[in-house]
Amino acid sequence: GVDRLILALICSAYAEDEVNGEKRNYLSFHPSIAPVKVSVLPLVKNKEPLVKAARELFEKLQMRWNVQWDQTGAIGRRYRRADEIGVPFCVTVDFETIEDDGAVTIRDRDTTEQVRIPMDEVVPYLSKMIDGY
Repeated sequence: GVDRLILALICSAYAEDEVNGEKRNYLSFHPSIAPVKVSVLPLVKNKEPLVKAARELFEKLQMRWNVQWDQTGAIGRRYRRADEIGVPFCVTVDFETIEDDGAVTIRDRDTTEQVRIPMDEVVPYLSKMIDGY
């Protein structure tokens, strides 16, 4: 029944690769079927303006998709945790976001490539990447 279907889905999504000489395991769900679509990551948890900007973006994205909030540990470890549960995109709010350009970094799980996007363009960008429009 459904058990075998879910097991087949998880087994087919399981992937391993090597990034910068480091082996990683992740679930490569297509963004449209991933249980959690986006993880919002403030770069540090003890800078109030940074956490506030990240929390506002999190709440905005939460109205549309299942979104994860993670502020514990180094940013690389947070990326790995998100990869392991199949989150296709991580949005990082850093010091440049609040001090300079108002842009955030969006990291793609499968390619590990990062792009800087203005905060007001995050929802349209993710909508295109997740929903296809």
